[in-house]
Amino acid sequence: MPVYALAQISIHDRPRYDRYVAAFMPVLLRYRGRLLATDESPRVVEGTWPYDKVILMAFDSREDFERWSTSPEYREISRDREAATEGVVLLVDGIPARR
Repeated sequence: MPVYALAQISIHDRPRYDRYVAAFMPVLLRYRGRLLATDESPRVVEGTWPYDKVILMAFDSREDFERWSTSPEYREISRDREAATEGVVLLVDGIPARR
């Protein structure tokens, strides 16, 4: 079953965050992840939203997400993200494809 990782972050160290971004895609692709959306100025339709950026990623399975998020490659680059941002990451189960 597909899963989606939804990150909502505020960036307080742009140079360090940009270093993370520069290294991000090769690691994501190596673990079969897909970047679906990223937006630093999403339109808030309802309620209040305290963050600066939203990122939406897809993985074919929870196991693929876990392999990516715990991989040595991702743990190495994620140090910059963790130091440069604050926020939340949600892992959401997708809806199985109909047959």
